[in-house]
Amino acid sequence: MIGHLRRIGVGRVQTLLNSSYKTTMEVQILTSKTHSAANAALPLSQLLDLNDSKDAVYGALDAWVAWEQKFPIASIKQVLIALEKEQQWHRIVQVIKWMLSKGQGTTMATYAQLIRALDMDHRAKEAHEFWLKKIGRDLHSVPWKLCNSMITIYYRNNMLENLIKLFKGLEAFDRKPPEKSIVQKVADAYEMLGLLEEKGRLLEKYNHLFIETGKGWNKNFRVVSSKKNNKSGKAKN
Repeated sequence: MIGHLRRIGVGRVQTLLNSSYKTTMEVQILTSKTHSAANAALPLSQLLDLNDSKDAVYGALDAWVAWEQKFPIASIKQVLIALEKEQQWHRIVQVIKWMLSKGQGTTMATYAQLIRALDMDHRAKEAHEFWLKKIGRDLHSVPWKLCNSMITIYYRNNMLENLIKLFKGLEAFDRKPPEKSIVQKVADAYEMLGLLEEKGRLLEKYNHLFIETGKGWNKNFRVVSSKKNNKSGKAKN
């Protein structure tokens, strides 16, 4: 009888222990999920209220991702989008540089975002240095959209020699400019540098871009004019 009671007691104790362990694990999991959810997105206000120093920003971002098992690249993209809406270009530069220092986000899209933020933050020289270091070495595969952005930065900041050098580098890989606005910037750069012969050769080489654009304009004009004439004719009847 005593042995039977002891067996029942041991069973109850074991059940209680199992129940306690299960409850503890559930609390730990819930706490972990709550913490992860709380840190899923860094509050924008917190990021904007930081001192304007590399150490302050990097420290806050390091603390934010410390508990994450995987680098929260998606959350960071959301932060960058929010910062762009607020036109916080300087802070965008800091966040992207921190991300790159972690070996994350090393894509052309990130590079383009950094180049734009540097330009908007009036740091064209730094944008140029980053271009040379991370992008300009591989011009045969850089998207034309990004190349055009850099050409525009050079053009707007009177960095004309760099503009021409970039364009010639693209030509060396047989990259053809997709639109006349790019050619026009290069032509203007040649003219401002007093290189009129080079400007002439450039415009002659890419003359088809200007002709095709002109044809497109004339065609649209004819269509609009035809519609107006038809309406006028109907009105007379």
